Amino acid sequence: MAKSASVKEYMTKIVVRLSTDMDVLEALHILLEKDVPGGPVLDRIGNLVGVLSEKDCLGAALSATYHEDWGGRVADFMHGEVETVQAEANIADVAILFIKRPFAHFPVVHDNRLVGLISRRNVLRALEHLRLEA
Repeated sequence: MAKSASVKEYMTKIVVRLSTDMDVLEALHILLEKDVPGGPVLDRIGNLVGVLSEKDCLGAALSATYHEDWGGRVADFMHGEVETVQAEANIADVAILFIKRPFAHFPVVHDNRLVGLISRRNVLRALEHLRLEA
C-alpha cells in the first residue's frame, strides 16, 4: 500500500458521550437509541475516564434479573482502563491494533481530548479506499 491515511480522516467525529454519574439504564437507552456498541465515559470536566460497552450493559441487565434491581451508576459498570489512539495515527497501525486487541473501537484523542471514535469498519473503509486509489 503506497498511500497512507490518518485516523482523523476516517474516524467518527460525533460520538455518544456518557458520564460517570449517569444511571446505567439511561446510558443503555442512549446506546440503543444511537445504535452504537458502546461509548466513551467522561468526567465532569471532559476527561476520558472509561468506556461503557454493550457487554458491560449485559452484565448490568443480568445482575438486575437476579436481584430485581435495575440500575447503578455508569462508573460501576464501565471499563476504566482505556486504550486510545491519536488522531494523527496511521490507519495501517490502527488496523494492526485491531488485530491484536479484542476491541470493536478505540476512542481517538488529540491533545489529550476526546475527538472521536475509530471502529474496525472505519479502518476497513479506509483500507479499501486506499486500495482503490492505488
